[in-house]
Amino acid sequence: MANPTATFETTLGSFTADLYLDKMPVTVGNFIALAKSGFYDGLHFHRVINNFMIQFGCPFSRDPNSSRAGTGGPPHGTIKDEFPADAKMSNEPGTLSMANTGRPDSGGSQFFINTVHNSYLDWFDKRSPSKHPVFGRITTGMDVVKKIETTRTASGDRPVTPIQVISITINEA
Repeated sequence: MANPTATFETTLGSFTADLYLDKMPVTVGNFIALAKSGFYDGLHFHRVINNFMIQFGCPFSRDPNSSRAGTGGPPHGTIKDEFPADAKMSNEPGTLSMANTGRPDSGGSQFFINTVHNSYLDWFDKRSPSKHPVFGRITTGMDVVKKIETTRTASGDRPVTPIQVISITINEA
């Protein structure tokens, strides 16, 4: 059976990602539940760093100018980290990766899309204490991701012109 996909409709266009449910069932299951509940609808990209990544999923980013954007998580709390030995997927361009506070089991709703190869963020890379497991990959619309990545930003790496995710549609094949 094929893995599910997620289509993100944003104010700058749409992109689609394969979700690695077969390798990351806790992380992907959490993402799918949040997307299907409408949790992500209307949130904004709250952290955009050119030549690094774009970050999304904080409930406080509903207001793109909130000083709390980037500090929140889902209503149900955090999820357990997944570091499967048979799925050492690197933080390559176009991959979706779970954001966290740096503490174990602190991921929840926030994730980022790598726009360059950030191998030092891999959970299995010992150069850094950062541990960000990959749970999906963009399959179409990388040009939209690049448009978001190169948008002009202000303090806190926040886009000057807010970029909203209107909806995320899950296709469970």
